[in-house]
Amino acid sequence: MNDRNFDREMNSIMDAAKEKGVKPTLLMHSCCAPCSTSCLERVKDYFDVTVYYYNPNLDTVEEFNHRATEQQRLCKELKVNCIVEEYDKSEFLSAVIGLGDCLEGGARCAKCFELRLKRTAEKAKELGAEYFTTTLTVSPLKNAKLINAIGEKIGKELGVKFLPSDFKKQNGYKRSVELSKEFDLYRQNYCGCEFSKR
Repeated sequence: MNDRNFDREMNSIMDAAKEKGVKPTLLMHSCCAPCSTSCLERVKDYFDVTVYYYNPNLDTVEEFNHRATEQQRLCKELKVNCIVEEYDKSEFLSAVIGLGDCLEGGARCAKCFELRLKRTAEKAKELGAEYFTTTLTVSPLKNAKLINAIGEKIGKELGVKFLPSDFKKQNGYKRSVELSKEFDLYRQNYCGCEFSKR
């Protein structure tokens, strides 16, 4: 069986909405402003987007606040709604107990994706958003197949549609680097958690 093309699937959903002349509501989880740049560029003409900054995985409150400020600044420039969730590192640490020594991209990351996507889906349901998704697939270091599988499973459990994506396609990551320079955004050099920083 061939691997799914998540980028093509997302385009089909966007094209169908455009054909109907509707803009469905979308809650987009964002890990940081740089990653959200090219993702927002791709979807904002097709969806009524709200960015959801929920990142309890970040190693310090200072890092969390720095990224949150940049996310809010970018959203203001792009005229996109932004919700910043409170920082509670204990949520992340509870989710990844015993997984501190896992390699980057392994079981710890899967638990982290699950934590953040579940909260995003819950928030989407609370807000009445039709779809939820994440910017995480823009990174060349993140497994889009795994992220989409987790998102779809949670979406089915909670009754909210997950928008499939592989935002790194169509030069998404390269574009995010260009846009980050254009907006003069802070670009961190690690995923965010204390384990990845090591």
